[in-house]
Amino acid sequence: MDRPLGPDLPGFASAARPSREPLRGAYVELRPVDPSADAEPLFEASRDTGIWTYLFDGPYSSIDEFRVMLEQAALLEDPFRYTIVREGDPEGMCSYLRITPEHGVIEIGNIWFGTPMQRTTAATEAIYLLALNAFDTLGYRRLEWKCNALNGPSRRAAERFGFRFEGVFEQHMVVKGRNRDTAWYAIVDHEWPAIRAGFEAWLQASNFDAGGRQLRTLEQCRA
Repeated sequence: MDRPLGPDLPGFASAARPSREPLRGAYVELRPVDPSADAEPLFEASRDTGIWTYLFDGPYSSIDEFRVMLEQAALLEDPFRYTIVREGDPEGMCSYLRITPEHGVIEIGNIWFGTPMQRTTAATEAIYLLALNAFDTLGYRRLEWKCNALNGPSRRAAERFGFRFEGVFEQHMVVKGRNRDTAWYAIVDHEWPAIRAGFEAWLQASNFDAGGRQLRTLEQCRA
């Protein structure tokens, strides 16, 4: 047969599904959502309604409404929700979703950081921990990041973290009654070692001065 085919993958059978083991770093811990412990602090952390502009849910008008969402989220395996804990305090959420172990593809999304955590070292480390776990522990071949194409901060974050832009799917979804064009980004397994090294160099204590300011950007560390 003279038709082109993709390469064989003799070393790949399937990736693993996320486990309920916490993901721990130097600045942050990601643990499965615990509605009883997390509802009140996460509700307080998410009071800035701007957090919810481009997310599928929220904002929430009451702690009871927010707690119901967490209780439902804690039961799901996809999306698999984590609470982001910094210095003992729940300050944000993130997820694995669209999990397809048989193809080795997984997405990270539903990410929000409470106001105190935004633009911190802990926020960057949270993304690093998700990517590290996906590639090095669970064995995925492709890690995806998708967002509303109008969400400039999310698109800049994807590029800062090393995700490669793949295009825009027009009229991809209807979210909160409005059209959503979706920007797609990804990291594939052969790209990950260089991206991982960049994260690890950036996260070193030696990359920050006495005031906590970075000496090299994440992009510079990766380069």
